Amino acid sequence: MKPPGPEETRKSTSDICVFASSCTLHGLGHVFGPGGLTVRRALWAVAVLLSVSAFLYQVAGRVRYYREFHHQTALEERESRQLTFPAVTLCNINPLRRSHLTPNDLHWAGPALLGLDPAEHTAFLRALGQPPAPPGFMPSPTFDMAQLYTRAGHALEDMLLDCSYRGQPCGPENFTTIFTRMGQCYTFNSGIDGAELLTTTKGGAGNGLEVMLDVQQEEYLPMWRDMEENLFEVGIRVQIHSQEEPPLIDQLGFGVAPGYQTFVSCQQQQLRFLPPPWGDCSSVSLDPDFEPEPSDPLGHPSTSIRPSPPYTLTGCRLVCETRYVARKCGCRMMHMPGGAPVCSPQQHKNCASTALGAVQRKDVCACPNPCASTRYAKELSMVRIPSRAASRYLARKFNRSEAYIEENVLVLDIFFEALNYETVEQKKAYEMSALLGDIGGQMGLFIGASLLTILEILDYLCEVFRDRVLGYFWNRRRSQRHSNTNLLQEGMGSHATQVPHLSLGPSTVVCSTGLPPHHVLSPRVFLPPTAPATLSLGSRPAMSLGPRLDILDMPSLHRALPSSPQIKF
Repeated sequence: MKPPGPEETRKSTSDICVFASSCTLHGLGHVFGPGGLTVRRALWAVAVLLSVSAFLYQVAGRVRYYREFHHQTALEERESRQLTFPAVTLCNINPLRRSHLTPNDLHWAGPALLGLDPAEHTAFLRALGQPPAPPGFMPSPTFDMAQLYTRAGHALEDMLLDCSYRGQPCGPENFTTIFTRMGQCYTFNSGIDGAELLTTTKGGAGNGLEVMLDVQQEEYLPMWRDMEENLFEVGIRVQIHSQEEPPLIDQLGFGVAPGYQTFVSCQQQQLRFLPPPWGDCSSVSLDPDFEPEPSDPLGHPSTSIRPSPPYTLTGCRLVCETRYVARKCGCRMMHMPGGAPVCSPQQHKNCASTALGAVQRKDVCACPNPCASTRYAKELSMVRIPSRAASRYLARKFNRSEAYIEENVLVLDIFFEALNYETVEQKKAYEMSALLGDIGGQMGLFIGASLLTILEILDYLCEVFRDRVLGYFWNRRRSQRHSNTNLLQEGMGSHATQVPHLSLGPSTVVCSTGLPPHHVLSPRVFLPPTAPATLSLGSRPAMSLGPRLDILDMPSLHRALPSSPQIKF
């Protein structure tokens, strides 16, 4: 029996029955086995179709669940041998000291900040205990609000009576001046300009920051008339925050009153949120000097090459408010970042304050949560100070009366409760690996297939394409070539003559033919298919051009002959 050729082998590999008998997909061999249609084969076909349908239904459900991008929140408590101490910002509730205000300050800032009319300046100066403006007083041509708060705000050198960190003394040099909506404030352990951050290796009172402050009640501004900005409390405002986060002390700070020692026990919390599409966090900092469209106060991420601070929630809100005020008023308030000019007292009263209140009421600045942030949970407790014995001691030490000590002195003690911290982390509820695992499990359960089964199916489809599609075009092209050859042989059979010998001299080659001249000058030489054609070069043996050469192309003849002789027809 003749062995099967390559074509028959290819056809056998593309046959569905052959593939079904060797495929690892369960049930396929029972459906496409040899023989005709039977009840058993029909039942197997129904079972395979139901299994494939159930498999596709389960896969569609898993893919749909994956594309919903669910997340889950994990809370974990971890221990550490060392923790970075947070930044602590302190502000005196009173923004300006009465003893440092001048007639020039009242002329420029009185109507905007204090609600004073020009006719009330003399009476207000008298209430401050200062002489009225001298005759011929001329105000300065310009006025800087930042310089006013720097000069007239409470100085840390005057407020700070005692300071220690982990038992080691500290002083005003360990604090950084910063401006907020409450005026001039001071931040401990700010880390600005590459300063080394302080750490702690123990928890409990005495292992953190302890300060004794004088709130200087005698410097508080008098209550001149009923205004929204009037302050009825006394003390300091404190905010504990991370070094990357700017203080928002007027909204997030807590108060510490004089006459008490306040203990603040902290616990660090590290928050990790997922970006879209699983969450809505952001890590792109915003540039306060970028000018956005009026409909988009947040604008677009900064493309400037200068380094930008890490993205924080309070930082985003502050930048958003800065852009809004700068666009409406052409200036920024004193506590706002950016390079816009600081608003004058008139701009502050007529435009900036109103614009800031409007953007806060409308909740225009909808900032997303940062992808990574650190916050501090706090527990406060307090005791009365000073005792009678301590009152007399402090009065002698600071050269103050006992009544002054009781009304103005406070102690603030900030420390970690323990050297552990909490992590609140959002995690993907359904990962790609879980999706692939579920698909693999469903595939094995319903159709008994694996990844290699998919490769088998792909290989079979390639065989079908090669045999059924490409084979069709190959056979069609081959049949066309054979038909053209037969027609050419039949058309040229009447003109072809027998050429038994081609005599080639030493310098010339002469082709002897019995063809008409137009056939001799043709680019092809026709030789009879029955007799072999030979070439003779001088006394050399004749070279055979083949036993049967129907058509000899001239380029082929040139390649068969030596390059030196010339061929003449």
